[in-house]
Amino acid sequence: MTDLSAFDPNGLGNPNNNIFGLPFSEEDARLVIIPVPWEVTVSFGSGTARASEQIMRASLQVDLFDPDVPDGWRQGFYMRETDKKILLKSDYLRKEAELYIDYIANGDLVEQNQFMCKTLKEVNEGSHFLNNWVYHQTKSLLDQGKLVAMLGGDHSTPLGFFKAIAEKHGDFGILQIDAHCDLREAYEGFVYSHASIMYNALKEIPQLRKLVQAGIRDYSQGELEFIRENQDRVKTYFDRDIRYRQYEGETFKQITDDIISQLPDKVYISFDIDGLDPKLAPNTGTPVQGGFETDQVFYIFNKLHQSGKQIIGFDLNEVSTSESGWDANVGARVLFKLCNLLVASNPA
Repeated sequence: MTDLSAFDPNGLGNPNNNIFGLPFSEEDARLVIIPVPWEVTVSFGSGTARASEQIMRASLQVDLFDPDVPDGWRQGFYMRETDKKILLKSDYLRKEAELYIDYIANGDLVEQNQFMCKTLKEVNEGSHFLNNWVYHQTKSLLDQGKLVAMLGGDHSTPLGFFKAIAEKHGDFGILQIDAHCDLREAYEGFVYSHASIMYNALKEIPQLRKLVQAGIRDYSQGELEFIRENQDRVKTYFDRDIRYRQYEGETFKQITDDIISQLPDKVYISFDIDGLDPKLAPNTGTPVQGGFETDQVFYIFNKLHQSGKQIIGFDLNEVSTSESGWDANVGARVLFKLCNLLVASNPA
């Protein structure tokens, strides 16, 4: 056990310690965060692959007192170092993917270009490799009895984690905070695109009983049709509808209760930072006007916990690096809240 007698939770964050300046080792920590430095299929802005390093620095400024879970940190949070081999693989395949995206953007046919066919194959194989890597990393920790969280990277990254969670817990639901549905099939030809993560999850994970999406405000006609055809497994709370319901007199509490009522007893939170108002994460890959304030999302998460449903894991994705570090600053605080609620939802 980590000796906290000499640790001052009110002091400056020690850069020689781990995430949030906490003095825990992986062995002693109850919750382990796995950074996944991957952004191969992003279709607009980049920078998420290196987010964990900026979030680590920003986390040293986060006060350890959380009024919702005052002593959550005492159970131990630990973030692993970024796997440089995964980062290098992401960097290489990202360049390949950019060439491919530029090619198809001009309307040229992939089948007529042998090099582009090879590029697409390499990217898809690389994404398959990443899914397996994430699965084995998360499964190993879950098998050790750890609580596990994942820090991306782009939103394609948690599929392997979903599979490990499904094996550990059986039937579960996902609460997705996002500007996008991510229900496209093999977007741009990339089977495991960041825009296809929830389509793939529903297709490949039978234990995923319900996907509940909130904050969605940028989506295709095909995705809307998919939602309508799969109402037994997908419930979407569009940003526009949430606002209209409030304009017409409903309270945010009523809407939150509605969202939570759609979820099963075990819930995984998948948080794409672009679900927030872009003033809070302006450098995320595909920002969209509108979206939640952080306190609105924290309210939903707290009400989820208070409802008695069990939060079984989470991912935080699409936080980008920036010169000011503002996105990482917000991301670090979102990460801290999620860590606290995860340990609170799973009493030791």
